[in-house]
Amino acid sequence: MAVHIEVASKPLNIAKLRGLIDSQGCGSIVSFVGVTRGKEDGFAVKSLEFDAWAEELPNVLRGLANEALSEFGVRSVVMAHRIGSVEPGENIVCIHVGSAHREEGFTACAWLISELKKQAPLWKKEIREDGEFWKSGLG
Repeated sequence: MAVHIEVASKPLNIAKLRGLIDSQGCGSIVSFVGVTRGKEDGFAVKSLEFDAWAEELPNVLRGLANEALSEFGVRSVVMAHRIGSVEPGENIVCIHVGSAHREEGFTACAWLISELKKQAPLWKKEIREDGEFWKSGLG
């Protein structure tokens, strides 16, 4: 399996997702895990609320993963993103990239998270001790 996409309302199992990488022919697996911070602008964060265009989100993530396969020559991509409420310390997003060499793996992984934040139909509200704030932009 070259691409695996997951959208989850429950905590992400990073190790299980890592196990879905097709590592045949790979000499490198590069991972990125985004985690909810406990503070923002000096205020305690209670949670992040992620809203998504549920029908379109998996398609966008799959399109990005397939583009990474062709553009960077990586062999396998696993991407997972939470929706709903995510508390401090919990994983928000996970990207694993399997590649023959580390350079294309790092490049593809960095590109994937940047493009996810630009293109994925996700909206984020920060619930903090000083109020609720919608964060601008997608992702």
